[in-house]
Amino acid sequence: LSGVDLVLEQLSSHASVQHHFIYLRSLEKTEIEGSFGVKYFNHHFFLKPTRCARGASREQHCPPRNDRPLMDCLICYKTIYGQMDSNPKPYIHCMQRPRITAEMLAAREAECKKVSYNPGAATILALKTR
Repeated sequence: LSGVDLVLEQLSSHASVQHHFIYLRSLEKTEIEGSFGVKYFNHHFFLKPTRCARGASREQHCPPRNDRPLMDCLICYKTIYGQMDSNPKPYIHCMQRPRITAEMLAAREAECKKVSYNPGAATILALKTR
């Protein structure tokens, strides 16, 4: 399961979301290699609403809607040997493009830092164990 897949899955199960969405494009994607098979990902991307109702399958051909705003999404997560880890829980935030505020962007960044790689963490832990 990729980050985009997880976001699409979450959106389709959210009661307030009316439309089916498709991946449009990445704005920024970072990958940080940790140790012991661990990687940290931050992926900022756009989703486009389609004419299909929420819950449509990927196999269905759903024409995109140009009369609805894009969904601006960010997911931050950790993988271990290629498998998404649930600890810490992946951080997902999606908001319709015109509704996103500077405060939301700052909050996103702060939340992603909680999931991200902390290069000094292993060293500090090693120093505490004598």
